[in-house]
Amino acid sequence: MTSDYDVVVIGSGTGGYVAAIRAAQLGLRTAVVEKEKVLGGTCLNWGCIPTKALLEHAHALKVIKGAKEWGLLGVTSPSIDMAQVHVRKNRIVSGLTKGVEFLFKKNKIDWVKGTARLVRKAGASSAGPVVVDVFEGEKQTLAPRKGIIVATGSAPRSVPGVEIDRKRIITSDEAIHLKEIPKTLVIIGSGAVGVEFASIFGRFGADVTIVELLPRLVPIEDESVSAELEKSFRKQGITAHTGAKVTSAKADSDGVDVTMQVAGGRTENVRADYLLVATGRGAMTTGLDAEAVGLVMDKGYIKVDEHYRTNIAGISAIGDVITLNGPHPQLAHVSSAEGIIAAERIAGLEARSLNYHHVPGCTYCDPEIGSVGLTESQAKQRGYDVRVGTFPFGVLARAKMAGETEGFVKIVSDKKYDEVLGVHMIGLRSTELVAEAVMALRMECTVEELIRTVHAHPTMAEAIGEAAHATHGAAIHI
Repeated sequence: MTSDYDVVVIGSGTGGYVAAIRAAQLGLRTAVVEKEKVLGGTCLNWGCIPTKALLEHAHALKVIKGAKEWGLLGVTSPSIDMAQVHVRKNRIVSGLTKGVEFLFKKNKIDWVKGTARLVRKAGASSAGPVVVDVFEGEKQTLAPRKGIIVATGSAPRSVPGVEIDRKRIITSDEAIHLKEIPKTLVIIGSGAVGVEFASIFGRFGADVTIVELLPRLVPIEDESVSAELEKSFRKQGITAHTGAKVTSAKADSDGVDVTMQVAGGRTENVRADYLLVATGRGAMTTGLDAEAVGLVMDKGYIKVDEHYRTNIAGISAIGDVITLNGPHPQLAHVSSAEGIIAAERIAGLEARSLNYHHVPGCTYCDPEIGSVGLTESQAKQRGYDVRVGTFPFGVLARAKMAGETEGFVKIVSDKKYDEVLGVHMIGLRSTELVAEAVMALRMECTVEELIRTVHAHPTMAEAIGEAAHATHGAAIHI
């Protein structure tokens, strides 16, 4: 058993590696246990980064297909070479994973290559200290002096009646590696993963169908955003069944027979090359022996307080593996923020709680979605006297130059105090533009302050200032 470390982190995803770096910056001797052959976890290797790389390829194909309008000569019958797409995607991912390795070396963080579980220290009572047992790979037992941070993340999960075989019935883990463009693709779920892959393969040329159990696409977004995305998908030829569900799926070597119950109770049978299950993710705690050491769990997730402490002294948990009092967003940037807070607390700094109402949501479908704060319906449910303002991107010169005129910015505010309660946008670069909205909520900004903030021209960001004007009934350009 070694006690050479102050902190041991289990998992090297966006929460784990950031927590480790921050701990090391604060002078804590840190190790990270990671069983995969690469650092970076799901986001970097199987999630955010490769998916967004594929989306950039889809956008490039969209632009080049409009070559005539752009005055580009010599372009005939553009199509996608999936082999080259994967070469470029893998090069991007590899460069970033090597970047994390460099940061580990720079901050003197040890990577223990193996699989970890939590155990009671040998000879300890049921209330004795918990240590990290690396039982596969570089076998050893680690007994950190200051704390353990569990950051094991999440994995895709299925729905009743659908068995994932990872060949024809797949998850996002397999979808990012498809060597060919499916002729037909059915996607269960219209959250971020579902609509992003719909955009990717729809642009690549697949016939895409989305099946969503709830009444609208991207159901956590403002209703107006959902309506705009549904309209755009219809124009793109993507079929969406809302208020529907897949009741069975049977795969063979050539495809999948999908049975779904659609609106009105009608049953439809569809034959598809692949069925992509994008119905959420479950915590990765299998094999961790969390319950065996006494950690309080909730449906497979580790329960923590607002400072990411578990019920066992010295053990913290962050990221997709945790649950607080209420829903916890499974987002890479949330995991990173939690990792910093946990590391700083362990190092003795003041622990500050994360305000989850100020966390941006970014969905990289086409058109992109960015949002933060309360939707219009949520604000009304909480009793606010709501005032909203909306401004379309299509009016902007910058949008016309880019040939991207879909979408809008919508501001939800409190009429009494003029406070900005939420900002919701769909359109070009919304995942970048939402940063201004996050700062507005963080600083408890009023709509008047947004109106008085000068936005550069010509930019897409002008829509935020214009939406603020519209909230006061004084939009300039509509």
